[in-house]
Amino acid sequence: MPVEGKSDMERIGLFSEMSYVTIGDKYVSHYMRPFNEAVSKNRQMLAGGTKTLSALQAGYFEPQFVRIFSGEAYSNPGQLRRRYRMAESKKNLGKAFLPSNGHKLPCGLGSFYGTIGGSYTYFSPQLKSKERYIPPGKNFYTNPGKKGTGYGYANLTIGEQYPYEPDGYEVERINAKKAQEEHKRLVKGGPFKLKLYPQEYFDVNPYFNDKPLPPVKKPPLKKPIAPPFKPTSPAKKSGGMKGGTFDPYPSHSADPYVIKKSKAVTTNKERQIFHPPPGPKSRPVTSIITLNVTR
Repeated sequence: MPVEGKSDMERIGLFSEMSYVTIGDKYVSHYMRPFNEAVSKNRQMLAGGTKTLSALQAGYFEPQFVRIFSGEAYSNPGQLRRRYRMAESKKNLGKAFLPSNGHKLPCGLGSFYGTIGGSYTYFSPQLKSKERYIPPGKNFYTNPGKKGTGYGYANLTIGEQYPYEPDGYEVERINAKKAQEEHKRLVKGGPFKLKLYPQEYFDVNPYFNDKPLPPVKKPPLKKPIAPPFKPTSPAKKSGGMKGGTFDPYPSHSADPYVIKKSKAVTTNKERQIFHPPPGPKSRPVTSIITLNVTR
């Protein structure tokens, strides 16, 4: 524990500060520290700088201008095309082919002027002689089918007619009523209700209740309202004699105006300054990443 200053418990939350690995080593500050010390100490490689492009030869890699093709001849592309056409024309055996006559144009609709073969009889618009049309014979005549599905309709089936069975009025309701009465007769007690059966949070009918209703409460009797209080005489107005107050006006006491002096803070043992006890201190904690790396 140091003589002056805070204790180890107050500084880092431990009873005593742990010893350090490096004892007596000189501190090297990382502020403005070069990235590569070996390179920064010795002499560096200095380039000649960049050259700007200009009309002089100093802006190029070669000391003098070098042509891409040295000693090439000048050629005229138009003259070369004419020479090529003249050489190809000498390969022809005769003159150029010319048709004897130009193509002929038709003079109107339905004309065959200018065609190679002329008209055809198959495309003639004249009517041809046809034989007399004889319609085919008629089919057999039968009676039309009877309408209906066969259920509830008479004389529609191949066999005999369905026998008639009378149907009473509201037979289904009467049968359901008889079945309900038979069911009530067979039931011995009331419906079985299990208390542990899981029920919904909200009932379907919020007004339904299995318990009987409590007796009707009688409305409380109305108490008669007392008449308002009316004073016997009106209130007195305040004036110089103070007649409207309940008590007489108090007498004034002459208190001198004195400023209270604040007492200096004493440091005696009897009246020491109160210092609250220090709260819990935080201690160094190893991170989860470091624990996993060590593990």
